[in-house]
Amino acid sequence: MGGRPSSPLDKRQQQHLRGQVDALLRNFLPQYRGHLAASILRQISQELGPQEPAGCQLLHSKKLPRVREHRGPLTQLWGHPPQWQQIFCVLRGDGRLEWFSHREEYENGGRPLGSTALTGYTILTSQREYLHLLDALCPDSSGDHTQEEPDPLLEMPVNFPLFLQHPFRRHLCFSAATGEAQRSWRLALQGGIRLRGTVLQRSQAPAALAFLEAVRLYRQHQGHFGHDDVTLGSDAEVLTTVLMRELLPALRAQTLPRLRGAGRARAWAWTELLDAVHAVVLAGASAGLRAFQPEKDELLAALERTIRPDVDQMLRLRARLAGRLRAEIQGPLESCLHRKVDVQLPRITQTLRNTVEAALAAVQTLLAQGMDRLCLHLRGKPSGMRLRKEVYSFGEMPWDPELMQICYREAERSRGRLRQLVAPFGFLGSRSLVFGAQDLAQQLMADAVATFLQLADQCLTTALDCNQAAQQLEKVRGRVLKKFQSDSGSAQRRFIRRWQICIFLPFVLSQLEPSCKLELPEFEGDVLAVGSPALTIEGIYEDVIRGILLQRIDRELKKALGASDVSCALDGCSEAPWDQEGADEETEAQRETCSRQPGSCTEVQPLCPLSPPGTLRS
Repeated sequence: MGGRPSSPLDKRQQQHLRGQVDALLRNFLPQYRGHLAASILRQISQELGPQEPAGCQLLHSKKLPRVREHRGPLTQLWGHPPQWQQIFCVLRGDGRLEWFSHREEYENGGRPLGSTALTGYTILTSQREYLHLLDALCPDSSGDHTQEEPDPLLEMPVNFPLFLQHPFRRHLCFSAATGEAQRSWRLALQGGIRLRGTVLQRSQAPAALAFLEAVRLYRQHQGHFGHDDVTLGSDAEVLTTVLMRELLPALRAQTLPRLRGAGRARAWAWTELLDAVHAVVLAGASAGLRAFQPEKDELLAALERTIRPDVDQMLRLRARLAGRLRAEIQGPLESCLHRKVDVQLPRITQTLRNTVEAALAAVQTLLAQGMDRLCLHLRGKPSGMRLRKEVYSFGEMPWDPELMQICYREAERSRGRLRQLVAPFGFLGSRSLVFGAQDLAQQLMADAVATFLQLADQCLTTALDCNQAAQQLEKVRGRVLKKFQSDSGSAQRRFIRRWQICIFLPFVLSQLEPSCKLELPEFEGDVLAVGSPALTIEGIYEDVIRGILLQRIDRELKKALGASDVSCALDGCSEAPWDQEGADEETEAQRETCSRQPGSCTEVQPLCPLSPPGTLRS
């Protein structure tokens, strides 16, 4: 394991990589600018369209997604040559992992020995599985490890390992002292990985939506139609992953033969070389996006000023072109959907439903148990300090990795089955999908907890004794569960609909690419006459396909869920420019409308503690 790259990155190699980053940004940023314009048009259109009260019943928790800080001693394999050494690890609330030489160094505010954002990592807790992974990293090696230099991983078997593997970064090898410590670290690290990975997917800001669409289109132009996990991470991390995937074949061909060592030592050296390349690319992508930020801010403001006065004209033109395009592609599109999509649509719908339904059912069970515990404690006339502790624990339920693991595990169960079903469509984003279901479970739990605490605080007064207060809480419990069931049903439908678009839309676009896109140039003149980047013929073309596909999806959803009105968000989902992944998410205008409705989804400030008479209020 002591092998190192025969030649570390010199200045010439680093400069070459920076040139690659610059070329990526030159190709990507024009598409990003165009999608920023389309995203602003979509936002303005939604604001000016009919405003119906959003369907959410629960209050919307204002607590930002986070992980609970976790810290403790571990051993780590590090150094040259690598050796197992005692360290003190800290997982920060933003999903960043740091390690120190000892606890005192951390407590005294010292600098960590190392740190990393957990984006893109995978956790392995089997030493044999990790060694097998190392063997597969350099498939051109002989596989004979008898002549290798001493390998600490083999010399000292690890009882409770935590291997953090990344496709483009140095692996991190830790070991816990006990199985219990290993489990707690595994759950904490998994939460950090998910938090870092879904930062863009959780956002409904126009810039975030535009960025994800621009990445999809950029990769589509390179022939990568299938949805995968490339969009996990921040904007700079996403672009880094895109470029690393492009560079990987050349890196393998040019550098693997020159690496020292053999077998696992060579694989270890390969991960260190990739880490060095990744660091240069990430730094370049971060610097490039930071430099673009002022231009992006000015562009968003200018787009708002220029699009809003002409939005009606743009939408009329868009509708007219969409109608003509629909007539042109209807035949080939319907044939493709009938032959390729219709057969698998019911199975994939049911599998997605099973995934999210099981996770949210587990959330409801945990929520009911938590509310029951509070009612029970209140009937026991607890001290103010004890009740404060119980209320705090209840409020922390969404961020408790051990508790929420019950829900997260349910989201994982159908992963293998789903992967098999979607493989023919080129969908490789099962990790993103599972993360999305887990994020949804956590958000609904947070909203339900916020709702319960708010309603409880409103109904409890100093005139009530503990039994009367408990009776009031039980009524609140019933109201919250009804609200949760309503929001859970709507959330399931949005989740299924969104991921079906992710699965099927890229596939359908790839199938129609050879024929239908040849018809697009004849429509370009009408779009160019508008003179706005918010409208492109390719964008309208994709929206038409998305709209027809959504009609198929919605019909199947109604059959599967047995609902006559699947969701108010599904109404009018034709080929509007905002019919895309997440199109059914609430806009800020909808939230403002919703907040004026009784029992609707209002943004709430941090809630007062549950305060029965004679305890917290005293």
